[in-house]
Amino acid sequence: MTTYAFLGALEQGFVYGLMVLGVYLTFRVLDFPDLTVDGSLPLGAAVASVAITAGHDPFLALTFAAGAGFLAGAVTGILNTKFKILHLLASILTMIALYSITIRIMGRPNLTLLGKPTVMDAVAALGLPPHLASTALFACFAAAAVAALLWFLRTEIGQTMLATGDNPQMIRSLGVDTDIVIIGSVGLSNALVALAGGLIAQNQGAADVNMGVGTIVAGLASVIIGETLFGCRTVARALVAAVAGSVLYRLAIAFALSLKIGDFSFQPSDLKLVTAVLVVLALVAPRIRKGLARCSS
Repeated sequence: MTTYAFLGALEQGFVYGLMVLGVYLTFRVLDFPDLTVDGSLPLGAAVASVAITAGHDPFLALTFAAGAGFLAGAVTGILNTKFKILHLLASILTMIALYSITIRIMGRPNLTLLGKPTVMDAVAALGLPPHLASTALFACFAAAAVAALLWFLRTEIGQTMLATGDNPQMIRSLGVDTDIVIIGSVGLSNALVALAGGLIAQNQGAADVNMGVGTIVAGLASVIIGETLFGCRTVARALVAAVAGSVLYRLAIAFALSLKIGDFSFQPSDLKLVTAVLVVLALVAPRIRKGLARCSS
């Protein structure tokens, strides 16, 4: 693996780490399988790109993107809680609708940001090399998101979210409106995903309606890899493991794509296959480890 590929994997690992944190909130904290993320990531990219094109500050554009993602997640939560649609189906319906909404926002399937100001310009002004500026910026965003979520989950509202995912019947018996908790939690999750989409669009210089395909698979793979390697006994450890899993997932893909065995080498079209193998290995590894431990004892 070249240095350029390594730094590129780190960069993607940190920026997609925001998306992984969002996936962690729904799948692990709330126990809510949410496929909305495949639509909220390009939605965030589209909103941020349109805002920048309209002359707004790139950082302000990220808040617009996060707000749009929150609304998308809230719609999924409302379909599930108020209209009693199965959570998986509700998220699929929202994801499908977001495809058309994203195109409507951009006015076309994709939108370029060439020549427009981005958040990377602020980091480049500090004198950092271009190949390190984006990596450092995304690492700061990921660290800030972990710290903010750690603080939030220790508040009364955050504890209510944890209790809702762990035992909704018990928390309802205490007079908590779990519908509001679910709507807000799924909204927060997709706000993080849309924020990641806004950053990715500014980094790549364009937003595309299809850039969210496979997002949920990558998010789940990162969460599973992080939990397998680093554990999740505490909330803080689980959040750090999610971001670390995102980085390791991107590094593993970069390594696989650069691997050559004789005349055989992986192609970019093999990305889905590599992802599936990584997820299977991450799921099977704990069982293999337990089996070896029993044999040794």
